[in-house]
Amino acid sequence: MAETLTPTALTLKDIAREAGVSLATVDRVLHNRPGVRPDTVRRVKAAIERNSFQPHVAAAELARGRARRFAFVMPSGPNPFMQQIEAYLGEMSGWLSARRLSVETVATDVFDPSALAASLEALSGDCDGVAVVALDHPGVRAAINDLVDAGTKVVTLVSDVPSSRRHHYVGIDNIAAGRTAGALVGRLVGQRSGKVAIVAGSQGLRDHAERIFGFNQVMATEFPDLSVLPVLEGRDEDDRSEQLLARLFGQHADIVGLYNVGAGTQGVAKALNDKASGGAGRDKVVFVGHDVTALTRRLLLQGVMYAAISQNPGHEARAAVRVLLALARGEPILREQEKIRIDIVMRDNLP
Repeated sequence: MAETLTPTALTLKDIAREAGVSLATVDRVLHNRPGVRPDTVRRVKAAIERNSFQPHVAAAELARGRARRFAFVMPSGPNPFMQQIEAYLGEMSGWLSARRLSVETVATDVFDPSALAASLEALSGDCDGVAVVALDHPGVRAAINDLVDAGTKVVTLVSDVPSSRRHHYVGIDNIAAGRTAGALVGRLVGQRSGKVAIVAGSQGLRDHAERIFGFNQVMATEFPDLSVLPVLEGRDEDDRSEQLLARLFGQHADIVGLYNVGAGTQGVAKALNDKASGGAGRDKVVFVGHDVTALTRRLLLQGVMYAAISQNPGHEARAAVRVLLALARGEPILREQEKIRIDIVMRDNLP
C-alpha cells in the first residue's frame, strides 16, 4: 500500500491541491454543503482518507489548546537503522506541530533490562504516549505495565514484548524475516556443505530471537547439509561483533554462510575482510543481514554482503506516531496502513 503522508504539516490547502479543487470546495465537502459534483466529492474524500487527515478532530484540539507529548525510548550507540528512525521523527516536526504534538527521544541501553526499565519508569506521568524498542524481560514488562496502568499509551517499536499489556506493536513479522534470511543463505550457498554463523545483538530482544527462530526453521527443514553454529551475541557493537566472529572463523574453517541478525555490521564486514585477506576467500561466505543503510548499501555494491532484508524506517517512525495519536484520541488504528512490510534488497535492485 503506497504511503501518501509526508513529514510536513497537512492543511486544507494540501488536500485541495491533491484533489485538484479550490479551498472553498474542500470546505463545502467537509460541511456537506450543496453545489459540489459527486465526482468532486469522491476526489476530496479520497484525498482526506489517503492522508488520514482529520480536520474536525485537529480543529477541536487546537480550540481546546490540547497538546500531547510522546516519548520514543531508543537504543543508545551508533545503530544506523535506529538513527534513521530518529531522523525521520525530526523531519516530522511540521506534521507534529500541526497536531499540537511533541516527540522527544530518550537514549538508553536497551540490552540492559535494569537501565531500560528505569528509563521507562522515569516517564511515568510525564507523557501521553511512549514508543519503546524493548527487551523482552520481566523487569521491562513490569515497567511497561506500570505505564499502562498509569494511563500512558504504550507502543513497542521494532522489537515486541507481547506478554506485556502494551497497546500495539509497530514492526515487521520477524519470524518471516528470519525465514527469508534462511532461504537466501541456503539457496545462495548452493550445493556446498558446511557451517553457518549467526551474529545477533541479543537473544533477549524479541525481534532478534524471532529472526533466529525463523532462520533455524528453514535451515533445519530445507538445508540439512548446512550446520548452524551457536549464536554470537555482539550487542550490536562493531568491535565486539568483529572479535567474536574473527574468533569463530579461526575455530571453523568451513563456514560458508553468515546471518547478521541486527547491527554491528561494520565489525562483521571487517571480520569477513580479514578472513579474505588471510587467504580463506571472502566470496565463499554468503553474508545476509538487515536494513538498507549507507554502510549496507556500500557492502552490497562491493559484493561483501549478498542481500539485505529491508524494513522502511520512515514508515515505522510515522506509524508509531500515528498509532500513539489514534490511541490517545480513542480512534481505531488503520492496521493495513500501519503494517510494516519487508523487502529483499540485493546489489542489482538497490533503491
